[in-house]
Amino acid sequence: MFGSLFGKKKDTFASPFTGTLCSITETPDEAFAEKMNGDGFMVQPADGDVFAPADSTVNFVFETKHAMGLTTKDGREYMLHIGIDTVNLKGNGFTVFVKDGQAVKKGDKLMTFDTAYVKANAPSDACLCVFTDLPEGKEVALLKSGNVKALEDAVEIL
Repeated sequence: MFGSLFGKKKDTFASPFTGTLCSITETPDEAFAEKMNGDGFMVQPADGDVFAPADSTVNFVFETKHAMGLTTKDGREYMLHIGIDTVNLKGNGFTVFVKDGQAVKKGDKLMTFDTAYVKANAPSDACLCVFTDLPEGKEVALLKSGNVKALEDAVEIL
């Protein structure tokens, strides 16, 4: 009788970034803040390291290196996006370690970015994790506020 109440595993997702965890609605970009690309979360980065938050396959890396799309082993699609309007940096300040079609394990380093360069040359260095295919009625809830470490559970899908 109580198995369904207590036995259900939470659907959590780890942060690819270290920094200050925030709601996606706080993103200084209207399209992301209004969830036009999907629900997710934002991290104000403490450093420029980006790690695979789950065992995944890299679907694509933008030519400008500021974003990539991935799919977890269980089929959840997500996009990692570094900064706001960073497409205009044309790849400067970004080093990517993966390629399209590559399988990655949770904790693998996906990319690094020069935080000082991004801050100096883009409107914001906000890092986003956006779930691009959440089923209707599902939403992302922060597990905590404030500091989050890369690979620490950051959100729950409700």
